[in-house]
Amino acid sequence: MSKPSPSREFIRRSLSEPEAFWTEQAQAIHWQTPFRQACDFSRPPFAKWFSGGTTNLSYNAVDRHVPERGDQAALSFYSTEVDQEKNYTYRDLHREVQTFAGALQGLGVKRGDRVIIYLPMIPEAFFAMLACARLGAIHSVVFAGFAPASLATRIDDAEAKLLITADAAMRGGKLIPLKQLADDAIRRAQFPPARVVVCDRGLDGTMPFTPPRDVRYADLRTKHAGEVVPPVWLESNELSYLLYTSGTTATPKGIPRDTGGYAVALSLAMQYIFAGVPGETMFTAADIGWAVGHSFGVYGPLLHGMNTVLYEGLPVRPDGGIWWKIVEKYRATVMFTSPTAIRVLKRQDPGLLRRYDTSSLQRLFLAGEPLDVPTWEWISNALEIPVIDNYWQTETGWPVLTLLPGIEAPKIKPGSPGVATPGYATKIVEPATGTELPRGEKGFLALELPLPPGCMPTVWRNDEMFSGHYCGRFPDRMLYSTFDYAIQDEDGYIFLLGRSDDVINVAGHRLGTREIEETICRHLAVAEAAAVGVQDSVKGQVVHCFVVLKPSTATSAGPEEIQQQIGDLVVKELGAFSRPSAVYIVGALPKTRSGKVLRRAILAAAEGRPTGDLSTLEDPVALDSIRNLVEVVGRSAPLKGTGPV
Repeated sequence: MSKPSPSREFIRRSLSEPEAFWTEQAQAIHWQTPFRQACDFSRPPFAKWFSGGTTNLSYNAVDRHVPERGDQAALSFYSTEVDQEKNYTYRDLHREVQTFAGALQGLGVKRGDRVIIYLPMIPEAFFAMLACARLGAIHSVVFAGFAPASLATRIDDAEAKLLITADAAMRGGKLIPLKQLADDAIRRAQFPPARVVVCDRGLDGTMPFTPPRDVRYADLRTKHAGEVVPPVWLESNELSYLLYTSGTTATPKGIPRDTGGYAVALSLAMQYIFAGVPGETMFTAADIGWAVGHSFGVYGPLLHGMNTVLYEGLPVRPDGGIWWKIVEKYRATVMFTSPTAIRVLKRQDPGLLRRYDTSSLQRLFLAGEPLDVPTWEWISNALEIPVIDNYWQTETGWPVLTLLPGIEAPKIKPGSPGVATPGYATKIVEPATGTELPRGEKGFLALELPLPPGCMPTVWRNDEMFSGHYCGRFPDRMLYSTFDYAIQDEDGYIFLLGRSDDVINVAGHRLGTREIEETICRHLAVAEAAAVGVQDSVKGQVVHCFVVLKPSTATSAGPEEIQQQIGDLVVKELGAFSRPSAVYIVGALPKTRSGKVLRRAILAAAEGRPTGDLSTLEDPVALDSIRNLVEVVGRSAPLKGTGPV
């Protein structure tokens, strides 16, 4: 038998000797009090990590670096929205975080209190998160621009003591009046916060202000400047933050994160997955309101002693070269963004990428949506560096599937995020029984319990949802359901085929949305695509495809011919049963600002139903896209063999 590769051996040991493995990995962070054991799984499906140990995220991310890295860059802020940039060393960051912590402490915030952070991509967002972590308060960042109804739901579910916001955010040059939205949310909330801290940027001259509830952070900063606020040492399993994720229920789920396990997991990820080097720069182009922004925009790079870039702006403003300009400016070595963002850049002038010196960049990581092969090929060829897919969820907090360039050169298989990362025992199982399937067969992607450090320990105030919804699908088996449909090849690489509820069943043939979309994206004229399964009285479901074309295509074919070609391509790759019954050419796909395609709304439009509650989307482009879909579907008649023009 051949000897396993170093990375496979590393992963194997994490599963065969978990106590020893995670005890070793835990040495990467500071423990004020040593832990008693690595994993306590005495009450399945609930796991506790590093029980008895005390630590603090803020201390590990900031304080411990000051003696050796005090003058090193820690945070670089760059805004194309307000034309500002500012750099903070670790010593600067230490001072700002203590000042913010002193301000919160002065307003009565203490250990265990919940604090809502409703801020744009500005340095104060970092300070606020780290200040909450310093005090042992539980922060819950809400994406800036979420509608008041959505913000109110999160305020109530968290029972927040305090809300931090700004007068306004800017997006694409358009002002978003955050304070006005926040006030509307507070009026709607059943449990409104007692105090509101406002970071007044001077953008909204009509900003409402209600003293004594409201207080400007500038005044607090002056009052508390220079204060020394020691970190509160938390037991490893005390919560550090809440992050809400939407689901099929009316109320978003609160995903809690512990403290010690999360710090250990991120430290491992930064060293072995992202292969960052302390002192270098990581550019994570993701909003702090999302899981990627939390783990690898804020906490991960700082835990690892790196500089992290905070960018306020769009990837195409002032032009499609702005991200590469940032890479050049800060000599970023690691970059993390979404496939959707790269597909947007793919539609821009290719000369914009060549305009800047990106030679410092060693690896690009992509996650959040499936990475189709054509997009991977385009950006890989353009940058000439490893482009590494990774798969995870808000619930897991860090990658489940990827490669480990920190151990050995990554062996990339386009279309697959890679193999299971340390601590994740992945299985492809039969959807009805949970029985493990042979390699090469499609099924549900499940994770053996206990989940590794860093993953959610439960659902906020809803243990039943965690044990039933996530871990109870297969009662006789200790499995966590990812609700994703996948297949594993002979080398152990896993290919995601779509959400389990996105699987399309055409006359008994099961098709993953991703395999259809990837096939369509191989057409030279196609920029991106979305496939949905529409109810059909004969076949149960039929495939409808929504396609966005590249601005300038490598084909002279007209729309009807492209539609026919797409149908033929799907048949050629996936079989005659998979032929789309409709192919719609549209201007844009509706998405959230995190880049997720809104298949629910697309499906509703395709079936002629109301698109439902879209209050979480304060994105006019996504809303306009949905309206356009409804209009196209409503006025079109299918073409023979393909679909509407």
